[in-house]
Amino acid sequence: MDGDRDDSSSWQGKVHDEEKLAVQIPETAHQISSDSWFQVGFVLTTGINSAYVLGYSGIIMVPLGWIAGVVGLVLAAAISLYANSLVAKLHEYGGKRHIRYRDLAGYIYGKKAYSITWGLQYVNLFMINTGYIILAGQALKAVYVLYRDDHEMKLPYFIAIAGFVCTLFAIATPHLSALRIWLGVSTVLSLIYIIVAIVLSIKDGVNAPPRDYSIPGSSTAKIFTSIGGGASLVFAFNTGMLPEIQATIRQPVVSNMMKALYFQFSVGLLPLFAVTWIGYWAYGNSTTTYLLSSVNGPIWVKTMANLAAFLQSVIALHIFASPMYEYLDTKFGIKGSPLAIRNLSFRLGVRGGYLAFNTLVSALLPFLGDFESLTGAISTFPLTFILANHMYLRAKNNKLTNLQKLWHWFNVCFFGCASLAAAVAALRLIAVDSKRYHVFADL
Repeated sequence: MDGDRDDSSSWQGKVHDEEKLAVQIPETAHQISSDSWFQVGFVLTTGINSAYVLGYSGIIMVPLGWIAGVVGLVLAAAISLYANSLVAKLHEYGGKRHIRYRDLAGYIYGKKAYSITWGLQYVNLFMINTGYIILAGQALKAVYVLYRDDHEMKLPYFIAIAGFVCTLFAIATPHLSALRIWLGVSTVLSLIYIIVAIVLSIKDGVNAPPRDYSIPGSSTAKIFTSIGGGASLVFAFNTGMLPEIQATIRQPVVSNMMKALYFQFSVGLLPLFAVTWIGYWAYGNSTTTYLLSSVNGPIWVKTMANLAAFLQSVIALHIFASPMYEYLDTKFGIKGSPLAIRNLSFRLGVRGGYLAFNTLVSALLPFLGDFESLTGAISTFPLTFILANHMYLRAKNNKLTNLQKLWHWFNVCFFGCASLAAAVAALRLIAVDSKRYHVFADL
């Protein structure tokens, strides 16, 4: 820790010190330092193997094709592990623990960076939560269609049901560490829909005629969809809330977090890779953005898989909503027993209101692929790659060689350009879909 203080001495002048002091860092109302690295590893793995994986065949592989899709997924995983490790190593920078992403950015840069980082993170997590509610609604609708394809119940209705269930779970689960047994339940649910999707895709692929693996669309459309697919690549592996997850881990926090990251990017990646590549192999460029709607098999098996996807989305959403819950609970002093009347009432009113608004947006604009691309462009790129490299560059400036500094600056510039290009592509995709779909569309 003394070494960390020496690292910062060359650039932390008087003005910067005053700016840092202007950032008021509140104590948290949630638990910290209570979880093992293994539990945190399962939190991370739950995030990357959520029901979002059922869309990667269509959202990543279809616009990129075999070579770019496979190589891109592997490279994105390696780059994401590297970038996340940079953030993890700064968790105790300057001799203090930074339990929120914005706290770390505020400590390094000052008050403005604190606010900007919180804004980026809020957008990132809000859009991820929106996607989870859409996914949960799609899973429920898929079950309904298996038994009654009469179009009486439309997707917005199922999204409303999904939002209500997510609210009940948020009220019952006070903080991230309280997930515990639910992480085991989430793992079982993930295995159910991933195994079903893989087995039924293999069965369909073996019996199907030759598939078309070419990238669809005109030359211009291919360029924009490929850029969007690249944004979805980084979206697949990153949370945008690593310090908040690391805050729950026991000491020594850096080495334990690295164990959790290695678990996430080794064992945790295997199901994601398998379902993404096998789904694309089975259906080619006709793969849908929700793989379970492409597979053929016994109705009861598909019902089980879709219900598993629905329930897992409810659990996974709680992970990505927890920074907002922590902010609200801390701001309004919600401490003590989770079952206290005041605390229950607060979670009912505040979390219920937050998720009600999220559900409304989900039903209004249920374009799942667009959300992934735009989220990757405007928030996941900056939080995970640009900010991580630049924070590490600033914090470790004295200990880095010129070559290492050049490497980090290259990453900042490269991902900055990639973020801009991905944002343009995502906005174009939204504009195109807005012409094809109306609000509250029944997709």
